[in-house]
Amino acid sequence: MNLRKNIRSRAVNLMLRSGNVQRQLNELKRKVGGRAHEVTVFLELDDPYSYLLSCYLPALMQHYDIEPSIRLTRAVGGEYRPMPELLAEYAQHDCRLLAAELGVQFLDLSDAPVVEHRRALLAVLAAESESDDFTALLLRVLRAYWRGDSESVSRLVAGVSPDSGVADALLETNQKQLLKLGHYNAATIFYGGEWYWGVDRLHYLVDRLAALGLRRVDGEHRELASLRRAMQPNLPMTVPASAKTLPQLHMYFSFRSPYSYLALSRIYRLADAFGLDLRLHPVLPMVQRGLAVPRTKILYILKDAKREADRLGVPVGKFCDPVGEGAERCIAVYYYALAQRRERDFCIAAGEAIFNLGIDVATDDGMRSVTEKVGLFWPEVIEAMADDEWRETAQRNRVEMTEAGVWGVPSFRIGAAVLWGQDRDWLLARQIEDMCADGDGILV
Repeated sequence: MNLRKNIRSRAVNLMLRSGNVQRQLNELKRKVGGRAHEVTVFLELDDPYSYLLSCYLPALMQHYDIEPSIRLTRAVGGEYRPMPELLAEYAQHDCRLLAAELGVQFLDLSDAPVVEHRRALLAVLAAESESDDFTALLLRVLRAYWRGDSESVSRLVAGVSPDSGVADALLETNQKQLLKLGHYNAATIFYGGEWYWGVDRLHYLVDRLAALGLRRVDGEHRELASLRRAMQPNLPMTVPASAKTLPQLHMYFSFRSPYSYLALSRIYRLADAFGLDLRLHPVLPMVQRGLAVPRTKILYILKDAKREADRLGVPVGKFCDPVGEGAERCIAVYYYALAQRRERDFCIAAGEAIFNLGIDVATDDGMRSVTEKVGLFWPEVIEAMADDEWRETAQRNRVEMTEAGVWGVPSFRIGAAVLWGQDRDWLLARQIEDMCADGDGILV
């Protein structure tokens, strides 16, 4: 391992191990400063994830003794959003699926948000940003906008000029605050030095507030509890008879992605439960595909992945970044392992080596320790790593992934259904359930 990689990996490992200490220090600072439990929420009008999150904010504010601050913002663009058009399209698709499972009304009055009044709505919100009624107004606006409720939106913007520069100034100010605190995305909550994105991570904040004794009444709020229950994957006890006719399940992943590592074992279990033919398609890390990943984004992903790993019981300890040669060697060996029918064991072992054992797979010693563990013949592994045929296949995988409407990993495709994210395993299971017409063997 070269010196630069060694220093970077050690710094990441120290940061990930110090999470609980940082939380305790932040709580101590709050007490010493005599501050309330300040919860800052960043929402964006154009972001459907912000709308879904906003539906649960009243329950959060009602049930916990917190001091909320709701900020209207816009997510940071540029290198933080490498393919904004694809993201906007996929976000609506994803939120439509989420809303259906959560029982939230989403684009039920129209096929699209009321974009023709977007500027006027922002002007309305900016004009009321300092009022006591701002939070209630913002929630009303988001609801009308993302239900496609033209009538309600028209009433909200009646007599309002959409050309005010006040809205742009407000969005810019709050975006700077977002970046200063350490994030880049909307639909985020900041509390005590930690970030919580969307409805997917809200349960972490709920658990943290409960642990601090901040519930106003005993027990978990009904809406918040239902959100947690909805996102639990239910797998069949036996393979459904109708699942035998389902198409292959495809997973696009990167050996550098901690989320891919977190997803692998669970997706294999899901495929086994439904009797599906799972096909893995490795791609190069984003930075090796010409897509920049800013430091702020990397730090959030690593911290969030560690938090998810702890919840899922996936071992994450010492990290050794495989970017560059390490990732390339892993893809080359993957295709050799595939020919030997050892791809499952190799992918899981490589992930554990990279994210838990701190093994440098860019070195022969590191890669050999992985391949020998899963029974691959080292001389043939060396030959596989010297063969560049995998590059064309990896490029084809990237093109397939992009054509499916996503560019990040892990992503999943079965038939026409496409999902992105390791935390979509439960939704993937629901989609597969829907494909099994008779529901034979399925838990609901």
